[in-house]
Amino acid sequence: MIYTSVKSQVRSGTIFLFILVILSGGFSIFYLQKLYIQTQHVSKANYQSLEYCHRMQAALDGTEQQGKANRDTLSKYLRLQRANITEKGEREATARVEQWFAKLKGGESSAVQNIRQELQTILSVNMQAIRIKNEQSESSAQEAKAFLIAIVGSILLIGFSFVISFPSVITAPIEKLTEAIKKVGEKDYTHRIHIQSKDEFGKLAGAFNEMAERLEYFENSNLNKIIFEKSRAEAVINSLQDASIGIDKTGTVLFANNKALQLLGLQVKDIVGSKAAAVSAQNDLFRFLLEEKGTVPFKVVVDNRENYFIKEVVDIDQEGSKSRVIVLKNITSFKELDVAKTNFIATVSHELKTPLASSDLGLTLLEDERIGKLTEEQRDLIQNLKQDNQRMLRILSELLNMSQVEAGKIQLDIAEVSPYAIADNAIEAVQTAAKEKNIRIQKLVAEHLPAVKADWEKTGWVLTNLLTNAIKHSPKDNTINLEIKEGDGHVAFSVSDQGPGIPPEFLPKVFDRFFKVPGSKVGGTGLGLAISKEFIEGEGGRIWVQSEIGSGSVFGFYLLKC
Repeated sequence: MIYTSVKSQVRSGTIFLFILVILSGGFSIFYLQKLYIQTQHVSKANYQSLEYCHRMQAALDGTEQQGKANRDTLSKYLRLQRANITEKGEREATARVEQWFAKLKGGESSAVQNIRQELQTILSVNMQAIRIKNEQSESSAQEAKAFLIAIVGSILLIGFSFVISFPSVITAPIEKLTEAIKKVGEKDYTHRIHIQSKDEFGKLAGAFNEMAERLEYFENSNLNKIIFEKSRAEAVINSLQDASIGIDKTGTVLFANNKALQLLGLQVKDIVGSKAAAVSAQNDLFRFLLEEKGTVPFKVVVDNRENYFIKEVVDIDQEGSKSRVIVLKNITSFKELDVAKTNFIATVSHELKTPLASSDLGLTLLEDERIGKLTEEQRDLIQNLKQDNQRMLRILSELLNMSQVEAGKIQLDIAEVSPYAIADNAIEAVQTAAKEKNIRIQKLVAEHLPAVKADWEKTGWVLTNLLTNAIKHSPKDNTINLEIKEGDGHVAFSVSDQGPGIPPEFLPKVFDRFFKVPGSKVGGTGLGLAISKEFIEGEGGRIWVQSEIGSGSVFGFYLLKC
């Protein structure tokens, strides 16, 4: 079997149609030319003879009146007729006309009548010939009409069949290729194209089959690996201690570990692979997680037990858009510890106040000379004991205030306060901790600072907390700077250390409740900075932080000046 290319098939089909057109036109031209020749022959042979005879009859009629002139005309047309003899019997009749014409010139009177009879004979012969040729022309025309109808009908039938069948040569392979591409798009790599021809479509089908075979091999060879990686990823996600939910850029839930499913009260089939909007419409907690933008702790009851969580959202760049992972950190233990600490501080502070007040009263009585006269050394000792006792009472008052703040009962006493007094009180409170690490606190305080609108105790507690944190994170034998300066409508307090610094991605979260920088070796519950923020913002100010890895940190706040 000879195989040709699609290009050759299209060319052959076009040539075939071109040949059909040429054949149809050729037959039409042939019969038209045939009819034309027959018509011309009649016009030349017979109609000229008729004209010559009519001219001779007219000349014959005028012979008696004009004599020689008409005989010359008759002689002229007789000569032309002799040269135009085409029909049977026409030559004999013309010869007889010549004979009688000769007699006419000799003066025979009966010659005119005989010439007329012979001319009628010639006319009759030509008229008969014209009728016969006309019938032949009509017959030829009918024959040509029938033949052309047959030819044109055959050409139309063949052309129509060609138009119907030939496009399938092109479209059938394309349809097979289209179907195969759809199958591969649906990941049916077992589909093959069966085209036996060796043309371009056959080569394309072979290339496609080879591609599908390679895809099938690749799919089968990587299926186990993909399944293994999927199982491992699921195991890692489920091993996370925090509830985690992944949502891609299209809003489809990619995964939810066991902790998250337990909190949501859902199964894997109810959430994974579903649109987040559809899940949130049926689950209040999931809707809260999508809508809540802050990091405020919230309560979830699990197994009839109150649990507290904070939400973190990790954005992941994905082809110009962002996917996200919602992480729920369980802070129940911190919450319980905080409540226990608050209750403990409140209880201990309250219980210690009574004996401290009693000891303060006893020291006052010892100073009374009615009890007995004291030596100078005893007096100095009692005075030192009273100062320590007063400091203990002040610390207990601060602890009670802090327990009220942590319990959500903030009570601020806003008044005009000197920045210098706030700084001195905070430095004095942390001197013992600073001496333990041989850390020097350097004051960089501007002169003639205006008073600020603040609660003296609460603001002092905030600055003390900042200094304490700086001492904890600073290496031994180092320096901490306490700077106070006047700004536009405010007074700025800042504490800078030379500690390890805070990664930039954690800076927005340092003032959140229960947040601790990952990897930090310094203990704590993560409440100090959050309480500081509540105090400063409650006073109409603003707290802030600046930090770089390896360059230390600067914590500060602004207070409105009076």
